Amino acid sequence: MLHITILAVGRLKEGFWAAGAAEYLKRLPPYARVKVVEVNDEGFSDKSTPAMLEKVVEKEGDRLLKRLQPGTCLVALDQKGVMRSSEEMAGLLDNLALEGKSDITFAIGGSLGLSQRVLERSDFRLSFSRMTFPHQLVRVILLEQVFRWFKIARGEPYHK
Repeated sequence: MLHITILAVGRLKEGFWAAGAAEYLKRLPPYARVKVVEVNDEGFSDKSTPAMLEKVVEKEGDRLLKRLQPGTCLVALDQKGVMRSSEEMAGLLDNLALEGKSDITFAIGGSLGLSQRVLERSDFRLSFSRMTFPHQLVRVILLEQVFRWFKIARGEPYHK
């Protein structure tokens, strides 16, 4: 059974994001062990300089890297990453399992994205779209997609 960790900067503050995430976390146990690990986000203001913003991203990145388990396959959610279909991602998860890589971590950055160090440590950079989404919504989308990938891989109804 795959072990999947969603490693995310920040908390789901709005109830509707939390409810959406909870629904998919409730659906996933027959397919994989899934846990969400949150790290604190850094505050910044509209008056923050680019150098200050870079420090924010680096601090958040350091927190993410400290929470990575040794040997995990790290998938960084990155707007500049590779876009894949749901079917392709289902195949990728199957291939990782066949290769004996049963521990997979998906990293979601804060509102400023992921640090360069996290991106460099990643085994794969995945993009859901070239559009920008709130990082809270990305977590819900990721959980839904993970559920969908397992349904596709098992040939179960859900995916259309």
